[in-house]
Amino acid sequence: MANLATTLIDRFIGAINPDAGLRRVRARALLARAYEGASQKDGWRPRRAGASANTDHLADGAILRTRARALVQNVPYIARGLESLVSNTIGTGITPRSLAAAGNQIDALWSEWAKVADADGKSDLYGLQAMAYRAMEQDGEVLIRLRARRVEDGLPVPLQIQVLEIDWLDSAKMGSNGPNTIMNGVEYDVLGKIVAYWLWDQHPGELVSGRRAKAASYPVPAERVIHLFNPQRPGQGRGFTRLAPVIARVRDVQLYEDAELQRKNLETRLSVLASGDASTLSMSESADQATVKQTGELGTLASGGITQVPTGVSLTVVEPKAAGGYVDYVKYQLHLIAAGMGITYEMMTGDVREVNFSSARVSMLEFRRNAESVQWLTLIPRLCEPIWNAFVDAAAMAGKMRAADRAVDWATPKWDYVNPEQDVKADLAEISGGLTTISEKLRKRGYKPELVFQELKSDFDRLRADGTLDIMLQIQTGQAPPASTP
Repeated sequence: MANLATTLIDRFIGAINPDAGLRRVRARALLARAYEGASQKDGWRPRRAGASANTDHLADGAILRTRARALVQNVPYIARGLESLVSNTIGTGITPRSLAAAGNQIDALWSEWAKVADADGKSDLYGLQAMAYRAMEQDGEVLIRLRARRVEDGLPVPLQIQVLEIDWLDSAKMGSNGPNTIMNGVEYDVLGKIVAYWLWDQHPGELVSGRRAKAASYPVPAERVIHLFNPQRPGQGRGFTRLAPVIARVRDVQLYEDAELQRKNLETRLSVLASGDASTLSMSESADQATVKQTGELGTLASGGITQVPTGVSLTVVEPKAAGGYVDYVKYQLHLIAAGMGITYEMMTGDVREVNFSSARVSMLEFRRNAESVQWLTLIPRLCEPIWNAFVDAAAMAGKMRAADRAVDWATPKWDYVNPEQDVKADLAEISGGLTTISEKLRKRGYKPELVFQELKSDFDRLRADGTLDIMLQIQTGQAPPASTP
């Protein structure tokens, strides 16, 4: 208590009633901050303290998106890191398996429709998955429009998908529409439910001949639009780019690399400073007296030659010294950038010189947990299932199925084993111990169990029919075939 500051009133009360004076000092001590991180003496003042996620997006979302795109377009390791995210999280596609009574027919219809699902006609459905996820991670959010088609169009199901950059959303649209509220281009009803998205009639950044002088935005019903982003805060209505935590650091590294390049250029140059009467020096072909007076340059040195310097002229050689630590510093920064992106350093750079089996396994397991979180908590419920529901509804309306049975199971891309032998043994041990099923393990590998079982049965039936199965079993067991009975 002796270190606590006391006021004149405290001392006066303490002189009259010491017990009351001590209580005042103790009460003041309780007002002191218990967390050093909350101290205001360090000068740290976070920007827009207490602002909502939507307010933060309104202020910073557009510039963060622009800078993230610039990094992806111009920084090799950022582009590689983003592609690693897409190839590991989406791979060749997140595939559905219908659980309806007529599941096989629905799955066959889905496979046929997936080939022509792109409204732009440039990819199939799984290519659209990859495109949408890439845009979500780069820009923070992306729009997917569900385009209803006519039965006469000849599609397997009268529905197509169109992936739109978030620029199509009129983010500047604010205000009210009757009882509804519009914020950042998203229209909410009185209960806070999204009812519409205000989209431009053309991309606002499109520069083509014949473009209308003034574009306009119009509301599109929310049930026809999938707004894909990964919310991090309660009440968040718009998404932030995955690169937001590392944008400033990547830019600093780029500036440092530019400065290092300039320094390396200087290191490769040999300069000579001459003092004295330069007029006594004979000028080379590249420099005459007028040039020397204007620039101070005396010309070039002859390679392998011996040049006599006039009396009274002294020469000083300028030889820049190399500075070390560049590689270690950049590598350290790249580790931090990779951590901020949620990927491993090796995935971002392709540099595997300093990893061993154990460290690679640990880092990949951690990355896979994060990827599975995105797959099952964001992509499947917010992207895959809405598309599946729209597909089933469109197929039922077109008479391609009897009832709109939406029951479905999803299979994510398979993970390649770090150590195939040990991992397969572990899977078999879990199956034999009753901790999992063969179907579950097949789904985790990216296979459809029904197709695998059908192929296995077909293979065994064929091998048994032509007598090859017995020979294979004998080879596997190492036992000779039984002797034929005379």
